[in-house]
Amino acid sequence: MTTLHDDAVTYEVVNGAAWVTLNRPEARNAINSAIRAGLFEAVDRFNSDVEAKVMILTGAGDAAFCAGGDLKEMAEQRLGPPPPDFIPYFGRTVAVDKPTIAAVNGVAYAGGFLMAQMCDLVVAAAHARFAVTEVKVGRGSPWAAPLPWLIPPRVAMQLLITGDPIDAARAREVGLVNEVVPAAQLREAAQELAERIAANAPLSVAASKAMVYASADRGWHDALDEADRIWEPVYLSADAQEGPRAFREKRPPQWQGR
Repeated sequence: MTTLHDDAVTYEVVNGAAWVTLNRPEARNAINSAIRAGLFEAVDRFNSDVEAKVMILTGAGDAAFCAGGDLKEMAEQRLGPPPPDFIPYFGRTVAVDKPTIAAVNGVAYAGGFLMAQMCDLVVAAAHARFAVTEVKVGRGSPWAAPLPWLIPPRVAMQLLITGDPIDAARAREVGLVNEVVPAAQLREAAQELAERIAANAPLSVAASKAMVYASADRGWHDALDEADRIWEPVYLSADAQEGPRAFREKRPPQWQGR
């Protein structure tokens, strides 16, 4: 395990899964300058780490995934609109082509909700809670603009204008969460999901992720055209030949990522 920025973030690879852990449990893993710097470093490491096929983002302890921004630090710095590099927003401020999973081990409020939202998949402990609390402290949530694409617009509206939390079961019901498990099984469930993904052809996995997000930006016909463009190099890859060959020879495929 590697510790980053005075232990604010840890990085560990387990069977193809890079576990990135926010490590301020005494502050409910609130986002401060050390967390932000550690996250950028962890994402850079994940992007270049050939052993890491999937990233799992979680928080230390069992109370909070992340309670949001550190309001004490914000007050001291008189923070206005968050700068573009406030955190490594996957797909916006930082490109992350490989899949990401949020393993939500407690409250995911404000900036914590953002970090769960920006991951591709979410596995939550049964006691987890989700909220966009900015209206309660006079802050903003422009990062929540994609939320009505992830969940029904009226549910998104309620979350945004009340600031009230929803539990993990409700989050799964509306499509924000993929799986809900008992807290003691969270790490195992997230690891197992990551390993299922990591076993697949990496070019196909990356293209699948790219297609889903490209479709959100386009209409029906444009999305189909863009999907053709995304998938063409996958069809032409060595892995595309290896998969059927391995099936014919009744052996596990040996993916090369090319």
